[in-house]
Amino acid sequence: MKRPLAQQPLPDLPQKVGALIGSRHLSAGGVAAPNHLPMTRLEMDALGWDACDVIIVTGDAYVDHPSFGMAVIGRVLEAQGFRVGIIAQPDWRSAEPFRALGCPRLFFGVTAGNMDSMVNHYTSERRIRSNDSYTPDGAAGKRPDRAATVYAQRCREAFKGVVVVLGGIEASLRRIAQYDYWSDSVRRSLLPDSKADLLVFGNGERQIIEITQRLAAGESVKMLTNIRGTALMCHAVPAGWHEIDSTELDTPGRLIDHPDPYAASVTKGCAAAPVESPLPQSPTRPMSRQFNAANTVIRLPSFEAVKGDPVLYAHASRLLHLETNPGNARALVQLHGTREVWLNPPVLPLATNEMDAVFGLPYSRVPHPVYGQRNIPAYEMIKYSVNIMRGCFGGCSFCSITEHEGRIIQSRSEESIIQEIGNIRDKTPDFSGTISDLGGPTANMYRLACVSRTIEAACRKPSCVFPDICKNLNTDHTPLIRLYRRARSVRGIKRVLIASGLRYDLAVRSPEYIEELATHHVGGYLKIAPEHTESDPLSKMMKPGIESFERFRAMFAAASKKAGKKQYLIPYFIAAHPGTSDEDMINLALWLKANDFKPDQVQAFLPSPMASASAMYHSGRNPLRKVGRSSEVVLVPKRKKQRELHKALLRYHDPANWGLLRTALIKMGRLELIGSGEGCLVPVERWAKRGASKPKSRYSRNRVRR
Repeated sequence: MKRPLAQQPLPDLPQKVGALIGSRHLSAGGVAAPNHLPMTRLEMDALGWDACDVIIVTGDAYVDHPSFGMAVIGRVLEAQGFRVGIIAQPDWRSAEPFRALGCPRLFFGVTAGNMDSMVNHYTSERRIRSNDSYTPDGAAGKRPDRAATVYAQRCREAFKGVVVVLGGIEASLRRIAQYDYWSDSVRRSLLPDSKADLLVFGNGERQIIEITQRLAAGESVKMLTNIRGTALMCHAVPAGWHEIDSTELDTPGRLIDHPDPYAASVTKGCAAAPVESPLPQSPTRPMSRQFNAANTVIRLPSFEAVKGDPVLYAHASRLLHLETNPGNARALVQLHGTREVWLNPPVLPLATNEMDAVFGLPYSRVPHPVYGQRNIPAYEMIKYSVNIMRGCFGGCSFCSITEHEGRIIQSRSEESIIQEIGNIRDKTPDFSGTISDLGGPTANMYRLACVSRTIEAACRKPSCVFPDICKNLNTDHTPLIRLYRRARSVRGIKRVLIASGLRYDLAVRSPEYIEELATHHVGGYLKIAPEHTESDPLSKMMKPGIESFERFRAMFAAASKKAGKKQYLIPYFIAAHPGTSDEDMINLALWLKANDFKPDQVQAFLPSPMASASAMYHSGRNPLRKVGRSSEVVLVPKRKKQRELHKALLRYHDPANWGLLRTALIKMGRLELIGSGEGCLVPVERWAKRGASKPKSRYSRNRVRR
């Protein structure tokens, strides 16, 4: 039998992912491998494998498509010559399903899937969702709450001493102490709860290749302490590191009941303890601000401190977000009990040729055959779409994209994108000639970047477009226009649509782009997300004023008319976002009515882990500015009735909401909004039917009559 790959000589780790992509892995005897990574022992036997080097455990159904994280990581490692198996949506109630492929030679890679498992399971009102888009037939309940932690524990139970590496969006957003909306509490990092050896945050290609190569070369997992984009547990900050207290960088003000929550946490708790994970050493450790950033670590308030002090939590959240630029970010450390959670700086973004290499791997682009003809809704949504870039420099406070993918845009080449369009045409079943989307986190940030890499590497701004577009940001849409035109010209392609969210404040900088979009790439309706109309909530969201949307709307209407098309915008808005008052929502509802917008589906703010807006929700403070006891207090709509009212105001036109709105408007003294006039939101209640008695109400005498 062929010698296991984990024991074969491995090349030195190259600097670029693009240099790592080799030919398709062959099974014993040189027979081409199946179109999917194996999910069963039978498939492993067909490949001639006695064991897998890496087994990926995922909360999603296995779809071999570059929009699914487990497929990307699996194919990247396969291209390195490693044997990778997939355990998808295992029954977590016992350890037996985690033994399905045997014990991996190197490690289990664990991910909750493409969504945080709590966001996947529960609505913004904490109700259990009735379906799961990443499961065959949309069935709910195929993954546990806090899936990454549960899966990691089951892997340990299945094989004692096995190495476990966490990754994916849940790991990224819970890599440090984070506010958890569903328990209404601050929870620990995933690392101490899951007992994992390493946590990979952000897009994981660079990290997972280095981890796998070094383990295969014989290094212990305890030696893997200096990999960017990873977090680990250790006993203490080792000698040689310059440690800076976070309060030196951003003083949070006088603290509640614990004058110095950082003092003695490391020195008393674990300085004398043996260091299991020796971090890179340097000869001196002066406590000075003049130091080498590569050997500097910022001490965040401990888990125990931020759990008991919401303002201190907001301070820690602010510091975390200030240290997310790979060009200048420093390591972070946070005490959890007697041990430290150590976060290395974020991973460096992929260059264009590296992105091309990742997306050029031999994905089958379809679900694993084990699912037969069953429908996987998330796959149906993206199977005819192409991801052209990663990252987002918008910095919207409620969004998790930046925390996971970063602010720096990573774009693929035209050639790579056109080749994928050809693959969709030739390989995807039932393709009718329409590409459903050319996009990513945003539709129109392709190839946009800072004009200077030096400036980019030094920048700590959370957004390149708020409060206005940075003067150093290149907003040229020419490469994207050229890509659209070339995509339309591919043989067999009838239409290319744009479904990703559009950043309209950037689009208005390019009238040619709007004309191209309206003429060729809108199927009657275009999704757009102004999120609100009022300045207070918009400032907390880090979104542009409604005037920018109005400008885009006028330009889009003119371009559609020029093209001879009737096309419409579908605006999205968020109810109950931190910073939103009842009056703000009334003004938004009046704007919607004046502009004849009648939203069908509306969303209330959902505090996702680690987002800046979630820190606002929990603390009542604004972490977009320096946080202190006397700093800005943020109005937070938390009460259930208030959140319901805010959602109802977005759907002012729905008769089912009129009773709730009438009651609220009467309480607020806004009687002028009840009636049949143009400036009214809801009609008068029609209680005076012939023969019917007048309903009793404490507001009856205040009712507005026609």
